Amino acid sequence: MGVLVDTPVWPGPGGRLFAHLVSDDSFEELHAFARRLGVPGRAFERDHYDIPEELHPRALELGAEHVGGRELVTRLRAAGLRRPKHPGRSRSPEAPRPPTGEPVHLGGDVGPGPGLPPFPSEFGVEEARPLQQ
Repeated sequence: MGVLVDTPVWPGPGGRLFAHLVSDDSFEELHAFARRLGVPGRAFERDHYDIPEELHPRALELGAEHVGGRELVTRLRAAGLRRPKHPGRSRSPEAPRPPTGEPVHLGGDVGPGPGLPPFPSEFGVEEARPLQQ
């Protein structure tokens, strides 16, 4: 049991790629790891953090286990921590929000939601833009 990260293949703001960071142990472990990694709380969505590809190597250095996307979801479900976008598809408990700041729902896009300040400059993102469909 521990922190898992998949391959950064998910498109996000500025054409950058993002990975999912999860814990198959607890949300507390996940939030603590994200703080050590320097990921802002607003990058948390339901049951995972979206992390930019630049942070992927550092996540591995800090002890995250690299897994494929399917294994990540399988292990998250087995731990009872999966919270799908569509209510009623899972019985997992409400995920506690990161301990600092106001809860933020990011919707289906990667990056801060409407009306929220941008990610810190170290992420290299000046403003969030919706994904192009």
